[in-house]
Amino acid sequence: MNKLLFIDDEEGIRRSVVRALKSEPYETYTAENGEAGISFVKDNIFDIATVVSDYKMPGLNGLETLGVIGSLNPEITRIILTGYATMEAAIQATNQGIDGFLTKPFDNIELRAKLHIINVRKRLKQFVSEPVYKKIEKSPGALKSTSHEVSVLFSDIRDFTRMSQQVPPDMVAAFLNNDYFTPLGEIAYQYNGTVDKHIGDSIMVVFGSPVECEDNAIRAVKTGIKMQKRAKEIDNILYEKNGLRLKIGIGISTGKVFSGILGSLRIKEFTSIGMPVNIAARLQGMAKGGEILISESTFQQLSGEIEVETLPSATVKGINEPITVYRVKT
Repeated sequence: MNKLLFIDDEEGIRRSVVRALKSEPYETYTAENGEAGISFVKDNIFDIATVVSDYKMPGLNGLETLGVIGSLNPEITRIILTGYATMEAAIQATNQGIDGFLTKPFDNIELRAKLHIINVRKRLKQFVSEPVYKKIEKSPGALKSTSHEVSVLFSDIRDFTRMSQQVPPDMVAAFLNNDYFTPLGEIAYQYNGTVDKHIGDSIMVVFGSPVECEDNAIRAVKTGIKMQKRAKEIDNILYEKNGLRLKIGIGISTGKVFSGILGSLRIKEFTSIGMPVNIAARLQGMAKGGEILISESTFQQLSGEIEVETLPSATVKGINEPITVYRVKT
């Protein structure tokens, strides 16, 4: 994703922006109105990183245009361009989910700097759902190291190693990004889960960190159910298209973890560690394609809201006694 689309009905402004960004690491494209911009995004849905749209244009205005583009791909950074006379509308736009705004007139240095700042902020917001991000913004201590209870979900693709050896690397990358990480990550965000990390073809999602919430277990299991449903839909399309399969196993565990910023001087990440993380990973490894396996601690918090069946006790690496495992009925 390195394409930037600039939408403005004035040809002179479109030309000046292309010149201003020619030395930047963007492939810059232009459109003369909202309808043309939306059409371009549809044709380049996974290649567009940023869209800048003028606010006042014939036909769709900039806010309407960026709203449609956001519904097509929420990963795209959306920026509104406005004159000082419509500053209030620009501020309102950012409150409604637009990632930032630029004001006219602008100089080239300001344009490049603002694009960089807004894009960085957008990428940070992609780690957590919008409600969680807003809580972090309002609470400076939200990333403070703490020990608390969370629910952890691990998802992994069955038979991925064999499949990845049979198709070109670029196809594998597109498959992971477009057909797995993105659609399943969106489901996690819908339930206020934080995508902690991607490990190969695994996704780790934490519910209750960095912002503590209630009903973590229920939201985690509902996320797993919806992930399995979406994976089946994608699997049917993939098999007809290129022979790749998206059959996933999911494991979920609940309990006390340590959450905080960990890492070296140069590379750090906010993550959670502890036995629930290990158990969720082990349960994911035990799950067959289409299955969701949960721990006793997760089951106890479901309050009968989700139907499960008890499986034989299982021995899990790192735990001396066998643990009770439940399969979620999907």
